[in-house]
Amino acid sequence: MTLTWTAAFRSAVLSPHESIQIKSSRAFHDQTLRQILHLDGGGEALRILFSNEYGKKPLIIEAARLAISTSGSAIDPTTDTALRFGGATEVAIPAGERLLSDPIALAVPAGTDLALTLYLPEETGLATYSHTPSQNAYVLPGNALSADFAQAEEADGRYYVTGVDVLAPEGTAVAVAFGDSWFEGVGTSTGTNQRFPNQLNRRLGKGWVVNQGIGGNRLLTDEVGLRGLARLERDVLQVPGATHVLFHFGLNDLGLPGMTGEPPASAPDLIAGFTELAERARSARLATIGMTMGPYAGTIYPGIDTPEGRELRREVNAWIRTSTAFDSVADIAAAVQDPDAPDFIRADLDSGDHLHLNDAGAHAMAGAVDLATLRL
Repeated sequence: MTLTWTAAFRSAVLSPHESIQIKSSRAFHDQTLRQILHLDGGGEALRILFSNEYGKKPLIIEAARLAISTSGSAIDPTTDTALRFGGATEVAIPAGERLLSDPIALAVPAGTDLALTLYLPEETGLATYSHTPSQNAYVLPGNALSADFAQAEEADGRYYVTGVDVLAPEGTAVAVAFGDSWFEGVGTSTGTNQRFPNQLNRRLGKGWVVNQGIGGNRLLTDEVGLRGLARLERDVLQVPGATHVLFHFGLNDLGLPGMTGEPPASAPDLIAGFTELAERARSARLATIGMTMGPYAGTIYPGIDTPEGRELRREVNAWIRTSTAFDSVADIAAAVQDPDAPDFIRADLDSGDHLHLNDAGAHAMAGAVDLATLRL
């Protein structure tokens, strides 16, 4: 059996210097950072993908360790292993770049929680980060690589890490969930892995789905992260082992402009954007699954819900449902909407802000995907 490096975890990153942020980044200095990474897939060995893409100077990691996480910030000490970079335990990741660690010969099944611990001795500046990961990180002062993290400060973000690859059988199917907060997991319970991709993975008999959602991300405009059209290459086409891609975009193109009094994206522009995404993915031999835009009427965030935006969502969704641009379609809007008021999320699936799904909503969203279309 031939093994090949395959994405088993992904976390799409953005710049801490964006004009609009849902949650801001942070800097580190003489601190130890522990982060929990939930593996969507498993393999015979693994390596970590770091990112300093949006840093202003080199990121100095004096030491890094990897272990199996048991609960919260705790680890299984028998699995605690030093990470190396070209054989060295210390590394400087240049500003604007990504870097893979050396492989670690640790067999891990799908669903494993890894604890990645980094000692960051120098002032980092604001970190390249994922701002709504639904998973806390843990921070202690000084070099605390061997410390108990029970009393650590909790940080609501994910910093400098963007992926884990595993050695898996060649031909393993991997779908990339590429989109906005409905993929990243905003509204689901922190630290419990109830996001849509996690719940879809629990339905699969083989293969897996990795998460490349960014809360607030738009299809057509750079604002909260690179626009979908600009980050498709990095976050989908360069994902090792990717065979399928699921798309959920458009809510932020319709809603976020209203916060500043600007008009929403037009239906023809959104349709053209979706069509381009699908064509580029197909050219890379990926199977494409389009998803209807979920409802968000009555959201608590001022300016997002407008009569024009509601009508545009209906128009674009009607196109998605009948279009041949995608290989298949999942009508998640129909699965989570209030049947008596389809512009609204069904009350029992609503996180409370009328824009995002709770755990039960993410479960219903995952249930709307026909597994035969994934062909995993």
